[in-house]
Amino acid sequence: MQRKWLIDRRTYLRGLGASLALPLLDCMGWADLPKAARYKAPVRLGFMYMPHGVIPEQFWPSAPETFLSEAAPCLESLRPVLSECLLMKGISGVPIAPFNGAPHALELSTWLTASLPDSKRRNVVNIAISADQIAANYIGGLTALPSLELATMPQTHKENQEGLNEAYYSHCSFRSPTQPLPAETNPRNVFNRLFKDPAQRGASTADGTRAPADPLERRMLDLVLGGARDLRRTLGSSDQHKLDEYLDSVRSLERRIASIEYRQKEAALEAAGVSVSKRNASDSPPLEVKIPEGDRRSDYMKVMCDLTVLAFQTDTTRVSTYIGSTPNGVSYPELGFTDEHHSVTHHNKGAEKVGKVARIAAFNVEQFAHMIQRMHSLREGEGTLLDNCIMMWGSGLEDGNNHTRENLPFILAGRGGGAIQPGRFIAGVKGNQGDLLGTLLSSAGIPLDRPIGIATKLLPEINAA
Repeated sequence: MQRKWLIDRRTYLRGLGASLALPLLDCMGWADLPKAARYKAPVRLGFMYMPHGVIPEQFWPSAPETFLSEAAPCLESLRPVLSECLLMKGISGVPIAPFNGAPHALELSTWLTASLPDSKRRNVVNIAISADQIAANYIGGLTALPSLELATMPQTHKENQEGLNEAYYSHCSFRSPTQPLPAETNPRNVFNRLFKDPAQRGASTADGTRAPADPLERRMLDLVLGGARDLRRTLGSSDQHKLDEYLDSVRSLERRIASIEYRQKEAALEAAGVSVSKRNASDSPPLEVKIPEGDRRSDYMKVMCDLTVLAFQTDTTRVSTYIGSTPNGVSYPELGFTDEHHSVTHHNKGAEKVGKVARIAAFNVEQFAHMIQRMHSLREGEGTLLDNCIMMWGSGLEDGNNHTRENLPFILAGRGGGAIQPGRFIAGVKGNQGDLLGTLLSSAGIPLDRPIGIATKLLPEINAA
């Protein structure tokens, strides 16, 4: 292969202020690679959160020996990619004393910090930099976005357990001990951040407000995708297939976001008494679709997961955090009941509520499984996109009924560029949340100058032999 045949990894398709970063093609390389060197994909880190814990008997595999052949009920959606997953039982959370009356204020805020807030200044945010931002500080300068913070629900919950600042309820990413990072809940805004022309990122109008071109406007996207036809003629058959697959996924994502927005607008008009279709008077009105709390929560979550995949595939960012839901006020009508998640977790072993908690946990794992399977289907370099990722799904509580934190549920997926050995369930691990986070960052090549929160060691069980 001649070096002059390679195109730069940072190649973009551009058009009127919008751009599409490209996935890794066989004919790509970094400008500073030695001659004949193969491109080594970077490692990406992704975190996805669910509150209130799980039903342990439904989540944990029965034995390490049968992990791959007998998926636990909660993990059934992961069955096609269990060989790419790693579970460890024995990771303890942060002991929350002296905040014993604030289990929900601390389940999310301690999840990536492995630290407690300052007990002497409870009404202001003062905790620790989170693991995702430690990673972003080290590798964020290599990408257009240092990190991507997403959420299903607005971060507006108001409560004051133990006098703690309300931000602790709905934030898990902290740029510094005193700076919680807001998460984006609007898929359109996320899409625009990913596909805005890099030259215009951060640009603003005279009054200080942003005025980006909207890549979801079909005319803009058509211009950008039109440029792909010229590029396609220069590619080999393998790269042509990869480019076609990528552009199809962009178009599909665009249509799904537009569909969510259309359903929202139609429901709003109907609620205001404005007819939007020629239905009979006796017909039922359309279901009101509330994002993020509405009837098709899975549609919304899968779009956000796909945006994460796209951000990693195009190397727009290498660090992403997705808060699937926050501790209070969430319901799942899509599952056939409207009980709030929090209320059913206090089930006192009642079969009906236990069943609902199990279904909610399985639903959230299913959204994670959608993302993992998508990553596993995308070729990158000598393997797949998932091979070059470390993805973590988990919760800040083990069991919401008793607020226990001894065996936090975590699912790891991906190989971290060869650093992690998946396809295993390891029982009896001795470690804590900080140990786990530190090991994941170390596996991704992030140097640590101090332990993360309560960490005392690394967990060698995670790493490939």
